[in-house]
Amino acid sequence: MISIVLVSVFIILMIAAGFWGMKKTKTLNDFFIGSRSIGPWISAFSYGTAYFSAVIFIGFAGKLGWTYGLNVLWIAVGNAVIGAFLAWIVLGKRTRRMTQNLDVVTMPEFLQERYGGKYFKIIAASVIFLFLLPYAASVFKGLGYLFEVNFHISFDIALLIMVVITGIYLILGGYFAVTITDFIQGFIMLAGALIMVFLLMGKAGGFSESISRISAEYFEHVSSQGSPDYIMLGALVFMTSFGVWGMPQMVQKFYAIKDEKVIKIAAYATLGLALIISLCAYFTGALSHVFFDAPILNAAGKPDFDAMIPDLLIRCLPEGIMAVILLLILSASMSTLSALVLVSASSIAIDLYKGHVNPKVSKSNSVFMMRFLSGLFILISYFIAKYEISIIITLMSLSWGVIAGGFLAPYVYGLFWKRTTLAGAKAGMFTGMSLAIVLFYAFGAAKAPLASSIAMIVPFAVVPLVSVFTKKPNGRIIVKAFGNAEKKHAKSKSRNEK
Repeated sequence: MISIVLVSVFIILMIAAGFWGMKKTKTLNDFFIGSRSIGPWISAFSYGTAYFSAVIFIGFAGKLGWTYGLNVLWIAVGNAVIGAFLAWIVLGKRTRRMTQNLDVVTMPEFLQERYGGKYFKIIAASVIFLFLLPYAASVFKGLGYLFEVNFHISFDIALLIMVVITGIYLILGGYFAVTITDFIQGFIMLAGALIMVFLLMGKAGGFSESISRISAEYFEHVSSQGSPDYIMLGALVFMTSFGVWGMPQMVQKFYAIKDEKVIKIAAYATLGLALIISLCAYFTGALSHVFFDAPILNAAGKPDFDAMIPDLLIRCLPEGIMAVILLLILSASMSTLSALVLVSASSIAIDLYKGHVNPKVSKSNSVFMMRFLSGLFILISYFIAKYEISIIITLMSLSWGVIAGGFLAPYVYGLFWKRTTLAGAKAGMFTGMSLAIVLFYAFGAAKAPLASSIAMIVPFAVVPLVSVFTKKPNGRIIVKAFGNAEKKHAKSKSRNEK
């Protein structure tokens, strides 16, 4: 009963945010990046909530907490310091300046305008559509199962409810609605994560006792059978921390900030949010050693790590607290989902249709198309989640490695190195994507983080190597991307000093 009441209030708030956002949304830039007017705290919460979905609380926490014990907390630290704080400090200012100077609002637009490649945008947009849409579907699927277990309703109906809720607030309000809902969801995630971990620690005997028991039980359960794969742990830290630097739905947050002054505040706010959420999630995973003698097994007799944290929470937490945890996981998933759908829709509406098919499309029609495609993509995600197709499941598994491997090096070099050429950027993109796919099959799904990490690292050598031996970039593009931005910044700084 408590769960139903809290979720009902949550849904009403989300729909209200959609109507609020609709009043503020007049142009395509309003819908996709909030007219570059988002303040530091809302930007920080939007970044943090898009970063962490239900996967970290359910799948990652259960499997990695059991496999690595307290060492799993290195992933949390990496995510917070590298994936959140340093991403803002290193990329935020340059991204904000350069995207405004080039007048771009999407990753594919940035790559095309920065490198002067006529069809670069089409290639990048196609990759985003192909790999991020299945990723969104996987989030829908997880939410559907969550509601099925907690409210005892069928998976299909639960899935449909989630589609309708997300569709209403996203289609109506666009990025304005997404940011305000992310802000609300961020507080829910903070409260839920802290309540969850403190109650579980209390059940385990307190903080010090929890640490001691995890260490002792971990040795008995795992370490005594042989050392865990710490190379894989390093790959997990690298993939989940640096990978977000090249993910379009994360980079979009830098485009939308009000001005450069908010970056430092947003960086520290995001660091705090990410530290609390990730440490609580992974520490809960490590606590599984206190409450379980062995992993839960599925019908086939194999470990079912996805079931461990839900089972732990249901056994150890009272109904009222479980309702809060349900909202925590719901918030984490819906914020990630809305970011994924928004970026996927933009790949067609902005990058392909407005960019190539009909560049003169009116403001009202472009906003309508963005809304229509957001709704369409939510609907497609629903059918992908409902009907498990083998090729789609494979794309879900590949999505992070292919996107991060393909975009990370061209994006970072594009921001900081003027000598980067179109050929170098393309070579880096295709190298990263190809390696992610080839190594995924060569290493196997169990070692996907290692494959993704290699796919992200190698392009950083390929891009400069090819750039040095190919034609220098167009000088006018470099002046537009770097020169004007730096001059404007210098003038602005000079005026401020006066």
